[in-house]
Amino acid sequence: MSRLFFSPRHLQTIQRHAAVSYPEECCGVLVGRASAGSSFVERVLSVGNEREESRHNRYLISPDTILAAHKQARSLGLEILGYYHSHPDHPARPSELDREYAWPGVSYLIVSVEKGKVVDTRSWRLADDRESFDEETIDQAAAAPPPARPPELANKEAV
Repeated sequence: MSRLFFSPRHLQTIQRHAAVSYPEECCGVLVGRASAGSSFVERVLSVGNEREESRHNRYLISPDTILAAHKQARSLGLEILGYYHSHPDHPARPSELDREYAWPGVSYLIVSVEKGKVVDTRSWRLADDRESFDEETIDQAAAAPPPARPPELANKEAV
């Protein structure tokens, strides 16, 4: 099972974004480093829900916003680990529409908000066959992420 590591501050930022956005869905990007089945969130990029209609049960992060997030992550030597969004008055489980638009290999953190209060936060990864999600463990331990490799070693095998 994969693990998603957050500082308590980052998780609180996401949950606060979800509560403030209620009754609409919020969304954002998780940025950090991945290593051996674990992802270490180092930055949370809260973005606006760019969907025009049905914002109470749908969200949209435009391709331009995703591209900007990729550029920002790369400039910091990081990568996009996944995305987060809220489910107003619904469980923190992926919907069928979430599955249709998800990509394998990234985390999907979902925050359930009932009547303006956060009640659950869970993270998921789409299976390679795209048929289902597997839940991943959220760990708020203050574990440090793996150190960044110097650029000159980034594409070389360790000696």
